[in-house]
Order: sequence, then structure tokens, then C-alpha cells
Amino acid sequence: MADVSFLPALSQSDIDRAAQLILQAYANASSSGQGVQLQRIQQELLDIQRLPEAWGLVIPFLNHQDQNIQFFGAHTAQVKIARDWSSFPQEHVEALRDLLIQLTAHSVAVGKKKVVLRKLFVSLTSLALKLVAQHPTRWPNWILTCVTSMSGRGAATDHILDFLAIVAEEVSSADLIGSSKSRMQQSLLDATTMVVQAMKSPIEGPLNPASHNNVLAALKCLQAWLSYLPSSDLTPLLPSIISLLRPDVDDVFVCASDTLQEVMAKSALADGSGSRVLTEPLLVWLDSYGSRILITALGDHSTSYIAAHIASPASISPLPSAGSALLRESQNKTKGQLSQVFLKLLLAYSGFPGYYGVDEDVSEMTLGFWYMLQEALWNNDFYIEDGGEPSLADQQSSVDQTAVAKELYVEVVKVLRRKIKYPGPGNAWSKDQFEKFQVYRRDVGDILINAYYVIRGDMIGFFVSEVANDLTSIQIGRKEWEDVEATLHCILSIQEALDYEKTPHLPRLFSPEILGRLPTAGHIRVRRTTLSLLGTYASWFASNPDQATVPPREELLTTAVSYAVQALPDAMLSLQAATALRNLCDANRKLLAPRIGAFAELHAGLARVPDSEKATVMESIASVIEALPPADAIPTVEVIVNPLIQRLVETLRSPTSLPPNAREQIILQLETLSGIAKGLTDSTSSDTLLDDDPEVDVTCEVLRSAREDERVVHLRQSILDAIRACVEIFGHDAGIAQAVNELVKSITSLPADMTLISLPAPPLLEIVCFALHRQVTASWLSVAGILITQLSPPPPIPLSDKEKEEIRAKERVAQDEQAKAVVAGILPSILSTSLALLGSPGGMENNPDIVQEFFNCLDRVAQNMPSNLYFLLPGGLDALMQCAIRALTLQERYSLVAACSFLSTLIHRSYVHESLAPYRTQLVSTHGRAITEAVVSGLAGQAPRSATTNLIEMLSTLLTRCLSECRLWLNDVLFSENFIASKATKEDKERFMKAVLGSRTLKKTREAAQQFTLVARGLEGTSFGYASISS
Repeated sequence: MADVSFLPALSQSDIDRAAQLILQAYANASSSGQGVQLQRIQQELLDIQRLPEAWGLVIPFLNHQDQNIQFFGAHTAQVKIARDWSSFPQEHVEALRDLLIQLTAHSVAVGKKKVVLRKLFVSLTSLALKLVAQHPTRWPNWILTCVTSMSGRGAATDHILDFLAIVAEEVSSADLIGSSKSRMQQSLLDATTMVVQAMKSPIEGPLNPASHNNVLAALKCLQAWLSYLPSSDLTPLLPSIISLLRPDVDDVFVCASDTLQEVMAKSALADGSGSRVLTEPLLVWLDSYGSRILITALGDHSTSYIAAHIASPASISPLPSAGSALLRESQNKTKGQLSQVFLKLLLAYSGFPGYYGVDEDVSEMTLGFWYMLQEALWNNDFYIEDGGEPSLADQQSSVDQTAVAKELYVEVVKVLRRKIKYPGPGNAWSKDQFEKFQVYRRDVGDILINAYYVIRGDMIGFFVSEVANDLTSIQIGRKEWEDVEATLHCILSIQEALDYEKTPHLPRLFSPEILGRLPTAGHIRVRRTTLSLLGTYASWFASNPDQATVPPREELLTTAVSYAVQALPDAMLSLQAATALRNLCDANRKLLAPRIGAFAELHAGLARVPDSEKATVMESIASVIEALPPADAIPTVEVIVNPLIQRLVETLRSPTSLPPNAREQIILQLETLSGIAKGLTDSTSSDTLLDDDPEVDVTCEVLRSAREDERVVHLRQSILDAIRACVEIFGHDAGIAQAVNELVKSITSLPADMTLISLPAPPLLEIVCFALHRQVTASWLSVAGILITQLSPPPPIPLSDKEKEEIRAKERVAQDEQAKAVVAGILPSILSTSLALLGSPGGMENNPDIVQEFFNCLDRVAQNMPSNLYFLLPGGLDALMQCAIRALTLQERYSLVAACSFLSTLIHRSYVHESLAPYRTQLVSTHGRAITEAVVSGLAGQAPRSATTNLIEMLSTLLTRCLSECRLWLNDVLFSENFIASKATKEDKERFMKAVLGSRTLKKTREAAQQFTLVARGLEGTSFGYASISS
């Protein structure tokens, strides 16, 4: 027996107590109502295991008669090695190594249970991770040493293979990086010859009851070692593994199947290589037997092979080592034949009978293959010499391949179309089954896009013809509406892949032959899908305006709009109907403008539309109005806006005697106004300020003239007054405040997107400030930031006309001065209300959304008008900076990031404007050290790891703009007695400071700061640490 005197010892009474606790724990685990008692026992055992003397449990427990106590002894060895290694005397490491090897070999020899042996194998590997990863000389050839010791004590083959499997699994999952990881991997690579030899005998030997366990152990061992084995070691084993695919021995068959799947996914052959020893033998096997256990993995691995040989007349040529049985089976079989057999099997599983998620869960497994095969078909280029021409054989092969691929995907489309058909009325599906089936339909939609890339225009033609035929068949009772709905869903799914110029079948789809025959009452599902299809294809009606259609395109569009309008009153379809109408109107404004009278009728019947969709319908109407000449649009805009304002005013006049649904009505009117404002904004128009075309000037002048019309001026003032009244009377109501927020965002714009009713930013900012005095919210601060940006929009591209450019430059100067004046008036109000909240106890911690939007708002001020921050009343900027610095210490990432962004922007922009030199000097001298301390403390562990990148950018800003001051601040902060407690030593801090002060690029600064972060947090040398700071 090895010397054990170096191990800490426990008294016999403590050992007996621990054993008794283990027995009690397992006894209570099988008894009901013993939860509290079991937790107490487990906690006491954990406390014992944490003791330095707990090493003394290992040997007595392994020698105990009870299997559970033996397991706890082995587990204690693993825990002490993994968690308490730093406290173990290093001078006794070799003695511990020899003892653990001997204990494991002895346990194997005396026949302890596998659960105990596996835990001992894990313990050995844990010890190797400590020794070999850092000091390989302390345990050379550790795998061979362990195997030799166990073999010398008569260990069975399956135990040796179990040990080897655990070695690979534990090392692969270990949290190692750099040289430590390389050393451990090298120790495994050094052992591969021995490992292969250990696996080879069971795998290649006869399968009988005596060898059964050894074969399973060898296959599982191979799975664990795949990433370490070169293809030269792996390929000789493959024929024997394929020969183990014997359905008469179920567990061996499954294990061999799993192993081959792992080979195709994780080994040196995972890139699709090894076709003669892997792909072709498996295709032969599938041709003879077939199996869904293997089918998907083979497809994932061999898509390139199948794509290249889908129509190949060449005979297959598996290597002689593939086995005599497979060689016989492969005679007279071509690569194309076997590839097509495989594809037929896969297609059969894609079309597995029944509904997915209800009757079967098989068909979804194969969907990914059809995507990968399409990609492989695209990438499969026949090799042609530079400057040469494809041979006739190459040309014919390419033609054959294209024909077979198209034929295949036509079958795929037919199968998937059938699979996504809903059952008829009366089914008893649960909610979960419906949701699972809907997800499956969406996944099928993605695969249909891949199919379209192979079939192209024929595919949409097939679908359109199918819909037409099904509509005819429904009339004579041979088809169901579910068939039509499934085909419409297919057409809907592939829209993003279509090139409208090369899709001549769509006019037929929207013609009276098809759209005109679809139901307008009942049949909710098919109508819902039709509405979604109309909304998705809305842009088609405006495409190719010069291409004639029968009926004319305008007539097809009118039919589509009418179909959507008809469905609006139906509560079950109103959402899809309103969305389809909005998309159709938005994409076809000019085409629909001549029919504005029809939309007047829609407006008159708005009462029949559910309240939830009124805003969307009004947005649709406004989209069409926008296409009218501005002067002609004024009366129509009045007609749709004035009633909303009047209803709002009437409600707001008597806030003390409101009807029960007054709140809901106010929100509805505000949302409807938002919809109108969105509709009047043409989302498809380009930024006219970037255009030097004289026609643009004319267009802008026409709009400007229309905006000055008294009726429009009065209308805008009415809207502004209504917004102000809502805030003054109901600003405390979260729902109404949110609706006002959305209206303000919708009804304001940059100059390029100006509409008749667009409101100016200054009076709205006053309203926002009033609302903030009532209650500070993130949404109001967000609106304030948007409005501040609109005061000073980005400068346009210079015009080629110098005279015009000079005029524009003067206007820009005047605009900027006006913007500064407006911000100067509202900024103190925003700061006073916000800082009062954030400065209260817990104000920042409890309101992370407000912190984020507050600094986002100020970031826009700093970006466009930094001087306004310096010209605050005395103490204003200092209070803001103190708040920002405190935000750098928060644990909520988004708050911290927003504060970082604001401070970086302020410092950068202050150095851009030379006129701010004296002010920025004062700012840096007053607050620079505090900012530096917050940033460096955050890197050292005070801030969440996810904010490391932002803190590094903040540090880079300081180093770029004030390097000499940073030198003093960093030295003062890092070596202060009050610096945050961390794992960083004095040498680590000096190294970090030298690196960042000497860096000339952000990349160098980032690398130095990241290394310091890992060291300070105790994460150096771990992949978790590197992942956490680089994510």
C-alpha cells in the first residue's frame, strides 16, 4: 500500500458520523415528507467535505461495504482536487498521484460498481488537469501510466475503455486556454496510438455475448476521442463499425449508429471527406436496409457528395477495406442511383404520414437537409481549366444534374405543401399542438425558399395553377378550402425570393379567376392567409409599371384593396385586413390617389372597424392622401383630422365629469392621429435635401406654401393645443402619456420628411418639460432626445451650385443658433427634474430605464450642442458630471453604457471646438480623476463584465484627449489604498499602466485593459473569462 501519511486525518468518530449521514440521506431520499431533513443532512455533508481534513474520508469510504459511501469517498477526492487544490501541500502532489492511481486500480480489481469507478476515473483526470496542464514533467505519459496500472491489476477491457472515454470527455470540457490547453491536448494526442489499439480489438472482433459490453464501451470511447484522432487512425475502423449496424442487436445497432453520426459531425471527416470509406458504403447500406436513425446525419455530412453525384452514371468505388459484404452489394450500382435512393428515403420521411406535432415528430428532422443540399448544388461547380471550354461530357453532366435537382425539388415542394395542410373542421388539437404545427409551417416556408432557388419561375406557376384547380375542384366537392390555404401559404412564404420582373404568373393570382373566387365570408383561416398574402405582395402592384397585365394592374390593385376592406369589420380578421390595407396603400400611393373618393367612403364607414384597427385604417387613408398635390390634400386632411381633435377637446373640457370610457377614447384618438401622421409621411421617398435637382426645389416650395395655408396652420395649432391639454390634464396616466409619446414621434420629422401636419420641435419640447415636472419617465426623456436631434439635423451633402450652397450654409448657421437657444431654455428643466429623481436614495438603481434614456438624451446635446452644457447655471454641469460618474459604478449594464457614451461624446466634442478650450480644461481638471477611478475600478471588478468593452472605450477617450493628465490619474488611482479589492498585484498594475500609456491604438489599449480585467477578477487562464469580456 502506498504511503498515506501525508493526507490530513479525520478522527474515527468523524468518519463514522459522515458515513451515518450518507446512509440517512439515501434512506430519506426514498421517503416522502423528509425534504427538510434531507436538506439538513446534505448541508452537513457539504460542510464536512469542505474541511481540510476531508481528504481523510477517501480511503475509509472506498473500503466501506456500502456502495453509496464508496461513491461519496470517490466524489470527495474529485471535489478536493477540483475546488480545494490551492490549499493542498505541493510537496505531496506526487504522493497523492501515486495513491490515487493505486486506489483506482485496486477498486477496479476488486470489482467495485461502475458508478464508483467512473467517479474515480474523473478524479484521476481532474488531477491530471492540475498537474499536466501546468507541469507536464510531474506526470509524464499520465494516460499510459493509469492504463498500465489498471491492466496490471487485471482490469477488464470495458473498464479500460470507460476510463479512456472519461479522459477525453473531461479534458474536452475543461475550462483551459493557451499553453495549459495545448499541453493537455498534446498529452491526449501522444496516447492516440494506444487508445486506437484498445478500441480496435473489440470493434473488429466477432460480436457475441462475451464481447457485447466491450463493443459498446469501445464505440462510446471512440465517440469521445473523435476530435483527437487523425483520419488515418479513424478510417480503418469505419468498415467494422458499419458492419455493426445489425438490427438484430438493438443496443449495438443504436450505438454504432450514434458513433457514425458523431464521425460525420465531429471527426476529421466532418468536412465531407472520406466518401469512398464512409459516404458510399453507407449509401450501399441504406440501399439495402435503410434507417431513419442514420439518414439525417448522412445527409448533413454528405450533401456535397450527393449534390455532385445526384445524376452521376459513374459506378461507386468503395475502398476494398469497406468489407466484402458491402463490396458485393455495391456491384452494378452507380453513384447517381444510390444518391437518388437516399433522397427518396429522405423524401419519404419528410412526407411522413400524419400531422407534425400531433401524429408524428419525424418529418421535421429532415428539413435542414433540403436547405444544405440546395446550398451544395449552388456550390457544386464543375472544374474547367483556365481559358478552356467545358467538355461535352461536363455540359451533359451539368444538364442532367440540373434536371434531376429540379425534379427532386418539385417532389419536395409537393410533399411539403401536403404536410402543411391544416385538418378540416372538428379536429380536437390542443393549443400546444397548434403552436407546434404553426412553427413547423414557418420552418417549411424557409425550405420552400431554398426549393425556389432550384426550381425558379416554374414553382410560382405550379402554385398558382394549383390554387386555380383547387378552386374548381371545391365547387364539385373534390377539394377542401384547407388545400387552397396550404398553397396560398406556400406562395406567401417565398415572396422574399421572387424577382417580380421574372414572375409572370402573379397577375393571374390577383385576377378574378383566383382572388375573385376566394371566400369573403366564413372560412376564417383561408381568408386570413389571403390577407397576409396581399399585404406581403403589396409592392408587386407598383413594380414594373410599364409591363401590361390582363386585367390592368390598377384593376388588380382595386380588387386587392376591396378584399381587405371587406374583411375589416370581422373581429377575427380585422388585424390582418388592416395590415394588408396599410401595406397596399403605402406601397401604391400614386396608383390609388385617383380613387381617393373610395377612401372617403371607407372613412365614412369607420365606425364598423374595431377600435384596435382604426389607427391602421386611418394610416392607410392618409397614405393615399399624401400622393395628392399638397394644396389639393388640405381639405381631405381637414376632414380626417378635425373630428379627432374635436372629440379630444370635448372630452378634455370637462375632466371632472368624464364618461366611463373617456380614457380609452382619448388613447384611441391619439393613436389615430399617430396613424394619420405616419401615413402622411412617405417612407419610400428619398431624402430630398440630398438632391440637387431643380424639381426638388419646386416640390419643397409647393409643400412649404401649402403648410402656410391658414387652414393648415390652424390645424397644426389645434393638434398642438390638444397635445398640451392631454399632458396637462392626464399627464400622470401612463397609457395616455405613452399615446402622446407615440404621437409626438410620429408627427415630428427631419426637414426631408416634412408633411402638412408636421409640428415643430420647440413647442413640443416645452410640453415634454412640463410632463417631466409631473413625472420623470424614460419615454418622455426619449422623446426629448428625438426632438433635440430634430433641432439640429445632420448636415446635407453640399450642393454643386455654390450660390445655393452659400445660402444653405447661412440658413444652417441661423438654424444652429436657434437650436442652441431652444436647448438653453429647456435643458435646465430636464436636468433639475431628472437629477432630483436620480439623486434620491436608490433613484438610479431602481430606475435603470430612466438612467439610460437620460444619458441618451444628453448624449445628443453633447453631440450637437456641447457648449450648452458648459453654459449651464453654476453647479449645473458639476451635478450632471457627478451623476454620470456615479452611473459608471452601477451594476445595470445599459445604464452604465449610456453614461459611458455620454461622457465620451462630451469629452470628444469639447476637443473638436477650440472655443471650448478653457471650459474643457476646467471640466477635465475637476472630474477627470473621478472618471478615471470609476472606469479602472469597473475594469477591476466593480462593473459587470458585459460592460468591459464600453469602459475600455471610455478609457481610450481619456488617453486620447488628455494623456498627460491620465498618467497622473492612473498612478494615483491604481496605487491608492482605497482602490477596489482585486486579484491584481502591484506588478500587474504597473504592467497595465505602462501598456495603456504606451499604446497608440484602441486595439492595443483594449488588449492591455482586457488582460488587466482578467487578472484583477481572477479569471486569467480561463476560457470563461475571455469569453465574458469579449462577448
